[in-house]
Parts: sequence; structure tokens; C-alpha cells
Amino acid sequence: MRTEERHWFSPNLQRDMALKVYGHWGQPFIVFPCSRGRYFDYETMGMIQAVEPFINNGKIKLFCVDSIDAESWYNFGISPSDRNAAHEAYDRYVVQEVGPFVRDHCSLAEGRIMTNGCSMGAYHAVNFFLKHPDVFMGTVALSGLYRLDRSEFGLSAADIGAVYFNSPLNYLRNISDSWYLDRYRDSNVIVCVGQGDWEDEAVADTLALDAVFRDKGVPAWVDFWGRDVNHDWPWWYRQMQYFLHHLYG
Repeated sequence: MRTEERHWFSPNLQRDMALKVYGHWGQPFIVFPCSRGRYFDYETMGMIQAVEPFINNGKIKLFCVDSIDAESWYNFGISPSDRNAAHEAYDRYVVQEVGPFVRDHCSLAEGRIMTNGCSMGAYHAVNFFLKHPDVFMGTVALSGLYRLDRSEFGLSAADIGAVYFNSPLNYLRNISDSWYLDRYRDSNVIVCVGQGDWEDEAVADTLALDAVFRDKGVPAWVDFWGRDVNHDWPWWYRQMQYFLHHLYG
């Protein structure tokens, strides 16, 4: 498997950032790590090995990025608006720096990039796709939370105003602009969750996301796996293999 690790100074984040590329050809994915995770987690946790046939056969090419979650949504010592501002800087890093790098690396004159992630990575995958459907053509999101007024983030409904445009279940309900909706409807949207241990809130958010997609006429594939399917890597391996097979054969 061809791999490449890249580092550069991010003007948006004012620090060195790293990412790792897996593969030589195929549909590009930007992969977001789990909460407070690192760009190498997909490899160290076994996901790269799990999807290796799709990479080696030139079906997909993964660009695994770092997170700054510890400074944004998991930084409980600053205000919600400051946490949102930190994430917005990360948003600019991904869209203005990583996105062009991916397009250049893939010689991608046409077509858009997919997003992917598990748990907190799924939140990012969905949020980036929804906010930037001109850059991203869809998502494969596994076991995510899609609203920020969850105890996980130490935020309440009273804080949503400060983080509204990064809380998908809040802003998506109010999108009526055809510029967004037409692109959503012309995308590959896959959202999956198990119904076993540690998945209760993710199930609730996935159900709510499914209802909003239906209301907006977005043909998303929202899949609920069994009560034996836990919030854990072995199941995410199987889910990724299953969905990649359906997308790319």
C-alpha cells in the first residue's frame, strides 16, 4: 500500500498540522478521527487494515487528518462562542488547506471529496458535508452525535445560539436554500449506528437526522444495526467494509 505523511504550517490554525495518505488512486475521502484523536488513529486502531482491499484495488484513497477537539468542543474551560471560534478555524483549515491538497494530490479536476469518521469523527464528517456540499459529495458516518447540546460536550440548549451553525440537527431543520438542498440530493449520504452498548444517544441523533433528511427530500441511507452492535472498532470495521462494498464493489 502506498502511504505518505505530510506536515505543514497552517495559517488558519497557526501551528504545524499533520495528515497521512493511504492509497494510490480512487475516490478521495477526508477521514476525521474519534474525539481528541490523531491522524494516525485509523491505522493504529486497525481500520486501514480492515479496508485495505479497497485501498489496494484503487477504489478509495484516504486522507486522515488531525483533530483539534481538545481546544474546541472538548475545551470545557472556555465559553461556547470561543469553542465555536476554535472549530471555525479548524473548518477553514480543512476546507481551504486540506481540500485543495486532496484535489491536487488526486489530480481531481472534477468531482468532490467524501467524508468519513466514527463517533466524534462521524459528527465532523456529517457537519463538514452539510456545511460545504460544494466541496464534499457525501459521507459515511458511523455512530455519531449530531447536536452539540449533549452532555458529552458540556453544552445545553441555552448554549445552542453560540454554536448553532456547527450543530447539524439544529441548523439542518431550517435550511430551505435550494443551493444546499440540490447538492445534498445529488450526494452519497450514509449514516449508520448500532443499537448495542454505548450507542443510545447516537441512535437518538441518527433517528432525528433520518427524519430531517426525509423531510428535506434527501435520499440518505440511514442504517440501524442490531442490539448486539456496540460503539466500538470491531463493528466499525464491518460497517465500513459493508458500505464501501455497496459504494465501490
